[in-house]
Amino acid sequence: MADLSVKIGDLHLKNPVMTASGTFGYGLEFADFVNLEDIGGIIVKGTTLNPREGNPYPRMAETAQGMLNCVGLQNKGVDYFCEHIYPQIKDIRTNMIVNVSGSSREDYAECAARINELDKIPAIELNISCPNVKQGGMAFGVTTDGAASVVKAVREVYKKTLIVKLSPNVTDVAAIARSVEAEGADAVSLINTLMGMAIDIEKRRPVLSIATGGLSGPAVKPVALRMVWQVAKAVKIPVVGLGGIMNAQDAIEFLLAGASAIEIGTANFIDPAVTVKVAQGINDYLERHGCKSVSEIVGALEV
Repeated sequence: MADLSVKIGDLHLKNPVMTASGTFGYGLEFADFVNLEDIGGIIVKGTTLNPREGNPYPRMAETAQGMLNCVGLQNKGVDYFCEHIYPQIKDIRTNMIVNVSGSSREDYAECAARINELDKIPAIELNISCPNVKQGGMAFGVTTDGAASVVKAVREVYKKTLIVKLSPNVTDVAAIARSVEAEGADAVSLINTLMGMAIDIEKRRPVLSIATGGLSGPAVKPVALRMVWQVAKAVKIPVVGLGGIMNAQDAIEFLLAGASAIEIGTANFIDPAVTVKVAQGINDYLERHGCKSVSEIVGALEV
């Protein structure tokens, strides 16, 4: 078997396959379908400082090549996570990573600081695609200054591996990536969902309750792949690729484009064991091509 292990900051992954936040719950929900400890890392659903009810229903819609969602970061808040969820997941022998979201720099920093105290959470993924309520709702991650300001605030209080999840709804994703690298991000992950919409023509109304939502699934893969390739060339920190990865071939494309690891999201809804199958598929590819380590194909795209 090839060496599938990778390193993201101080984070050691047994293989480069992780789950994307919001598609795998807290991991526990999938324990009957897959051995959680065979996954390189599990990124749990978005966690905020205070509880959030999320958006009204309907908040999911199927599309021809994926799905739209506007769940709205429904969760019971970081204190509930620390008191009730953490004790249930802390002994799972893989990297349990918390996705942190917020509406202000202060919210992000306080949430991250509380998770910093949890010994067996080795990393957080910072979702900077959230709306900045102090600036009219524009997402932090769509400007270099906004992205940098959140990362700076979190870096001051969070001492473990910091992965920053980038929005694709920008004109220059490489510039955003460089701005968060400069403020101390250990890695970047991309892409988050693309903004999309669906319309019910009989009702003449949007399908989703808030009209728009995040598009994920196979439809976004070419965009995600292009952005990962651009960012991998622009920064020195590791890149984690995600967006429409449905099988091992998709994952390998992201690795060749420069991703050190990948995340699988929407595909978990179709096949709850897809992560382990993708890891095995990467191994099979490496053996077939005479590679001893997954690192041999990271960024190996010939252009």
